[in-house]
Amino acid sequence: MASPIELSVVVPCFNEEESLPALIARLAPVCRAVAGDRHEIVLVNDGSRDRTWALMTARARHDPALVCVNLSRNHGHQLALTAGLTVCRGARILVIDADLQDPPELLPAMMARIDAGCDVVYGQRVSRAGETVFKTATAALFYRLLRRIVDIDIPLDAGDFRLMTRRALDVLLAMPEQHRFIRGMVSWIGFRQEPIPYDRDVRFAGTTKYPLAKMLRFAMDAVTGFSIRPLRVATWLGFATVVAALAAGLYVLVRWASGAVVPGWTSVMIVSLLLGSMQLLVAGLLGEYLGRLYMEAKRRPLFVIDAVVRGEAAVAREPVEVAAE
Repeated sequence: MASPIELSVVVPCFNEEESLPALIARLAPVCRAVAGDRHEIVLVNDGSRDRTWALMTARARHDPALVCVNLSRNHGHQLALTAGLTVCRGARILVIDADLQDPPELLPAMMARIDAGCDVVYGQRVSRAGETVFKTATAALFYRLLRRIVDIDIPLDAGDFRLMTRRALDVLLAMPEQHRFIRGMVSWIGFRQEPIPYDRDVRFAGTTKYPLAKMLRFAMDAVTGFSIRPLRVATWLGFATVVAALAAGLYVLVRWASGAVVPGWTSVMIVSLLLGSMQLLVAGLLGEYLGRLYMEAKRRPLFVIDAVVRGEAAVAREPVEVAAE
């Protein structure tokens, strides 16, 4: 009988052919050091257009610890990560990106925290090497604004790099939402969660898979997934508009009573533009929430797995749909 899997490492990969050999070279000895042969490394190919899948399966022929998951198309980082978390079998699960910005050598220290009673140990970035001032500043601003807006305590400067127990993962996998912000979902779970500080390295190879447009969509998923406070903007804008209208009406009345001519064109245009922009802003916020409700109501599968290769054997070659619960 095969030994139970003590540790699973889940790695979403999108066009990572340059990073994969170095990733496996650094991950494998660390995993063996903490879990011996009772570990697996789950590599999820998220519709890569390069040789990522070919490299995965080639390495799997010689390494029984590798589990290669091929998605039917590009589903995005968060859903690819969810697919890997669904497939993995370990009692403890490490989530790490393929770019090696997050050091796998922190795993023994993270395991020690789990041994001490934690359910989640997350990496907290002290510094971010190789990133622009704009990226660093906007990331810091995002985390701090998000913490004020959302209804849960999401740690500052923490990404998806974390180690969690199986019971924490089971709760995470029970959440069916399509627009996933996994670091927020893990925070929502509760249990005992602790940070482990580290300095983030430069990307090993390739380019970032999160350009500005994707980062903005990711930020919107984070806010709308964990807070309804943006919807209250409409109420506050309504109150502000009423106060402004009353003040303007009082001003006009006083000027009229004193016999002065009230100039009008410029002020009318400014007020019209202001009210119009407020209405569009509120309509956009409502549209974001309604759009997410629409997507959730369809109950489509979160992702579609084309194949799973464990070691030398192809376990699944027919498409396998994994639906939301």
